[in-house]
Amino acid sequence: MDQIIQQKIDQWISGNYEQSVKDEIFRLQKNHPDDLADAFYKNLEFGTGGLRGIMGVGTNRINKYTIGMATQGYANYLKKCFGENITVAVAHDCRNNSRFFAETTASVFAANGIKVFLFEALRPTPELSYAIRHLKCQGGVVCTASHNPKEYNGYKAYWDDGAQMVAPHDENVIKEVEKIATVDDVKWSGGEANIVIIGKDFDESYLAMVAGLSVYPEICKAQHDLKIVYTSIHGTGITLVPQVLAKFGFDNIHIVDEQRVPDGNFPTVVYPNPEEKEAMSIGLTMAKQLDADILLGTDPDSDRVAIGVKNNEGEWVLMNGNQTAVLAFNYLIEARKAKGIAMPNDMVVKTIVTTEMIDTIAKSNEVACYNVLTGFKWIAALIKEKEGKENYIIGGEESFGLMIGNQVRDKDAISAVALLCEMAAYEKNKGRSLYAKMIDLYVQYGMFKEDLISITKKGMNGAAEIAQMMQGYRDNPPTTIDGVAVAELLDYELQIGKNLQTGKTWKIDLPKSNVLQFVLSDRTKISARPSGTEPKIKFYFSVNTTLDNKDGFLEAEKICTNKIARIVSEIGLQ
Repeated sequence: MDQIIQQKIDQWISGNYEQSVKDEIFRLQKNHPDDLADAFYKNLEFGTGGLRGIMGVGTNRINKYTIGMATQGYANYLKKCFGENITVAVAHDCRNNSRFFAETTASVFAANGIKVFLFEALRPTPELSYAIRHLKCQGGVVCTASHNPKEYNGYKAYWDDGAQMVAPHDENVIKEVEKIATVDDVKWSGGEANIVIIGKDFDESYLAMVAGLSVYPEICKAQHDLKIVYTSIHGTGITLVPQVLAKFGFDNIHIVDEQRVPDGNFPTVVYPNPEEKEAMSIGLTMAKQLDADILLGTDPDSDRVAIGVKNNEGEWVLMNGNQTAVLAFNYLIEARKAKGIAMPNDMVVKTIVTTEMIDTIAKSNEVACYNVLTGFKWIAALIKEKEGKENYIIGGEESFGLMIGNQVRDKDAISAVALLCEMAAYEKNKGRSLYAKMIDLYVQYGMFKEDLISITKKGMNGAAEIAQMMQGYRDNPPTTIDGVAVAELLDYELQIGKNLQTGKTWKIDLPKSNVLQFVLSDRTKISARPSGTEPKIKFYFSVNTTLDNKDGFLEAEKICTNKIARIVSEIGLQ
């Protein structure tokens, strides 16, 4: 065993840790020494979004002690910024131990003299964001690992605007957390009177806010029997989605029973992620049996949503995140114009790896469209910057996230489910489907197709392998891809864009981020982005072509699919 790792293990064995924790260390020492080394070889990093990792004993795991130390550091920073009379909101999802971690978080805050609004039971992440704003809190935490496998849990930290933290607060909180050297530095208990339980009354406030986002309530009423199939994939969505759909006026809602009950073991899926077809398969079967109008699924903490619809041949297909975003952005732009409520300073926001079809639609409708780094905290930061000057309508990203209206500052699958059903009702009222609407948009604005490949590098060397991969792209950028010249290299880490033909450079006016983008002369875009929370690197591909009429859709889609396949093969990912 490495000496530094062994020292960390010895500190836990001799320190103020529960005996059950020490017993587990002894068990791992005897039976699984490699797992024990992985659990202690580093400290689980409190990143710019908080913590995320595998649950278990050790400094590199999510457990009571890593959660408590993170909360103590966060509490110390809140006190530095706000002094006294601080309030925070704390929520959690359906994952194993999430309630325990949320209660641990609340107890540490409370022991530090901070008032805590703790949700009575599991709730969607977006409701936590809304609670921070509505209750005028200075911060908040939700215990969740979003869509990760069942072994994971996490801790998302929020600031007083209801968004995950950006500079300088994110880096300053990290510094404070790093100052917490041992569990003895944590105030674990003694402030129980500072904890206030909130529940159903608060849900009503959130649901009323979401209901107010409807643009065409009269069409929802006319299409009240829209046949909706919904799956919560064992997550928190079941607590609010049926109620919000009822508030929108829909009364023909079918819940996937096999996935209705919240369960951190996610017994019916491999990954509890609606981006995965496997996770939506039971819902797809039910939608087909019922001949439904739309299928929707949300992830465990209900910030991501996926939809299924029938294609022109009557077959059920899942829309990808870019298509869902295009439909939602276009609907709000079009519907607000038709209703006469559009404003000249309306704006929409997307991330740099989300389809540029949205930019095209916004430009055509004379609506400002801003591009930010990946993560809804950057969308929220831009809203804050533009407040009082521009009117935010909707933001989104390709990874199945939408944020509608400005009262929640994180992606919100609850409001997205409601809006997507309203959109399906709107199209049905005109005698067509969302799928047909998507093709009409391709004819109008051009055929765009995107794909994503995610590569995981596990173990101690994973991060180093990913860093080496990114450095290779920086040092030796390709000059052509698929026979097309690479026109621009955008390096968001160096904050420099470069025209590879002329050598001209310019500054990228966004915060530093380890992202590289290759823009080809035919507007193809390839992006490489390592994850900030997992040993993973994602490659995003976006290609486009013209579509003269809807009859040519399948051929245009095939052209785009083949182009992506050639690019993937050329850069050695498959």
